[in-house]
Amino acid sequence: MLIPHLAGFPCSALRCYLSGLGGGKRKMTERTFGQEELTTRQREILGIVVREYVNTALPVGSITIAQRYPLGVSSATIRNELAYLDEAGFLAQPHTSAGRVPTEKGYRYFVARLMEEAELSLAEQRMIRHQFHQVQMDLDQWMRLTAAVLAHTARAASLVTSPYSPQARLKHVKLIAVSEMRVLLVLVLHGGAVRQEMMSLSRQVSQDELELIANRVNSLFQGLTIAEIEGSRYMPSSLEREALAHVVNMMRQEEKPLGVTLYRDGLTDVLQQPEFAEGEKARHLVRMLEERDILESMLLEASGRNSVQVIIGSEGRWGEMEDYSMILSGYGVLGHAAGALGVLGPLRMSYHRAVSVVRYVSRLLNELIGDFYTER
Repeated sequence: MLIPHLAGFPCSALRCYLSGLGGGKRKMTERTFGQEELTTRQREILGIVVREYVNTALPVGSITIAQRYPLGVSSATIRNELAYLDEAGFLAQPHTSAGRVPTEKGYRYFVARLMEEAELSLAEQRMIRHQFHQVQMDLDQWMRLTAAVLAHTARAASLVTSPYSPQARLKHVKLIAVSEMRVLLVLVLHGGAVRQEMMSLSRQVSQDELELIANRVNSLFQGLTIAEIEGSRYMPSSLEREALAHVVNMMRQEEKPLGVTLYRDGLTDVLQQPEFAEGEKARHLVRMLEERDILESMLLEASGRNSVQVIIGSEGRWGEMEDYSMILSGYGVLGHAAGALGVLGPLRMSYHRAVSVVRYVSRLLNELIGDFYTER
């Protein structure tokens, strides 16, 4: 069983860092969940209630548990344990005569202490990897496919940020004469970003001379960052200085995280969940996805972290998230580019499934982005 490290949060504010994305055996630490420790039977019953409710969206009663699970105890004993779990805040009873449903606290305990090892099947891993390798080296297509795979596999709404590079690196410069003293500067950065900008020259220059300038810039500064370009001891000509000044300015603009794109998928699927049958709840979810402020801040916070993070409910920080759960992970290559991905759904989420796909896809993106950004 996977026992995540509980990062010192009280029972009302838990984030589960379920595993690193690197290879090797995961090392996890178990701490006391609040002040309460459940017995083996109570843990087993809580796990049954969570799994049954996730599968059926119906409250779970003692008779259902006794009939479907050979616990070796009477339904009366099960009722007593359900009552204890209710009083302790792990379960709730929607109506007096109804069974129990998990609370935020119950879900958190389940994810932290009861959820089994979360890995996609080998067949699913191969299928997803094949889909990505069918797409050419195209970041936009990778991001769209990532959102689609997450939404389809987790049956939830998915969110993916495009990779953000804190240090732009020059790959190629091209100068094209537009008029006697006007030039189109085409800048290609490592990672595939292409930017264009018009620049005015101090004197008339032929296309042949522009090509010589571009060739010198490429041979001297290919693969370098802004700091490395500005720290060079090369003494450029006046026209080369003009071109380099534009290049550096364009690279600075690229390093600002304002251009990060958010990709989404799966809204239709998640709105079909019974939790959103009520119109107001469905509108709230759509509004939150459209306004994006809270979700983007959560994704940016996760960006670059090589771990899966489970956020259940508001956790005291995000009031708008009270009725939702989100599974997040960063992805990327240190020093080159980083982004984040995740799935959003109701509290009644298949956490095993969601964690599995988020972990696997983030690992896969690590590999693909690594090849993409470190290519020379």
